[in-house]
Amino acid sequence: MSWPAATSLLAPLAPWFERVRRELPWRAADLDATHPDPYAVLVSELMLQQTQVATVVPYFTRWLDEFPDPRALANAEDDAVHKAWEGLGYYRRARFLKASAASVAAEGWPTDLGGLAKLPGLGPYTAAAMGAIAFQWPTPALDGNAFRVLARLLLIEGDPKDRAAELRSWLTPALEALGPSRLTQALMELGATVCTPAPACGGCPVADRCGAHHAGRTGAIPPVVKRAKATTSTLWLLAIEAEGHVLLHPPAPRGLLAGLWRWPTLEAATHPPQPTALNPQPITAWPGWTQVYTHRREAVSPLHLVLAERFTPAAGKRWMPRAELHGLPLGKRDQRLRDLLGTAGQVPLEAPDLQVLIKACAGPSV
Repeated sequence: MSWPAATSLLAPLAPWFERVRRELPWRAADLDATHPDPYAVLVSELMLQQTQVATVVPYFTRWLDEFPDPRALANAEDDAVHKAWEGLGYYRRARFLKASAASVAAEGWPTDLGGLAKLPGLGPYTAAAMGAIAFQWPTPALDGNAFRVLARLLLIEGDPKDRAAELRSWLTPALEALGPSRLTQALMELGATVCTPAPACGGCPVADRCGAHHAGRTGAIPPVVKRAKATTSTLWLLAIEAEGHVLLHPPAPRGLLAGLWRWPTLEAATHPPQPTALNPQPITAWPGWTQVYTHRREAVSPLHLVLAERFTPAAGKRWMPRAELHGLPLGKRDQRLRDLLGTAGQVPLEAPDLQVLIKACAGPSV
């Protein structure tokens, strides 16, 4: 079945977006001109990957204050970059952003979509969004929100991502006619605020021409993809303190946790440990929590051990002055334990075998 022309179908989105668009710090006032600061668009697009707008706004503002242009970011220390990103999660984005800034600082902005897509961390969607919003290129940017909007409008059965190439070809003339930045951001806004998984069709500017709305099938299109059930692990998160220092893993050079300091952990046993001569003070604990990641969960039990003196840790762990703790970049889970130190709510533990825990802390398994 052929689809109606994109330009006429999507035309109401442009004036609707002018009326309702949210004032966001990375949006240009003039949607018909090249963006005055492509770097701001790059920062916002990478921050918005898997992070809500409300969370991103204060981070974006602080980031631009600290790293106002690509050269400033390219020249920044890695620890400063990770510290500025602290709390956003998915820290590879920060490393990609710095690498992209270094490329732009050295060679200037790419002049076509292929060049943008070669910047670190910019997949097909982010490169296309950058092209449309920052440079007014008619590059269709299809993310989950856009796929959902178009699937409902065009009454697409099945996964709309299977028809991505067709949708891009169909959308390109509308971008050229209605304005790449304006239409791209209008589709984003519609998908984020109106055409959500539970749509508010009464506020939709294109409901009168929406195939799924007329068919009474907005709840079924696109079909919900079932995610694999997240696995759950149970662990102790250990704040081990001695002589004004705390024991930490220094940042790894690669991997998901690259650039981040971490508390030692142990897979939780049946019984937590108890005091010994090495640790004459009671081990204390705060209430635990569940840390949720994309594909897994951690049931976290935070423990606080104050030792009489420091021991020599195995390679991969380091004693750091507690006074410097707030200056170190930590992931969300580890920030939470850092912020618990010195607070009320700890309770003593009564259980056997602290020696097992101390050995593990000194050894390679923690």
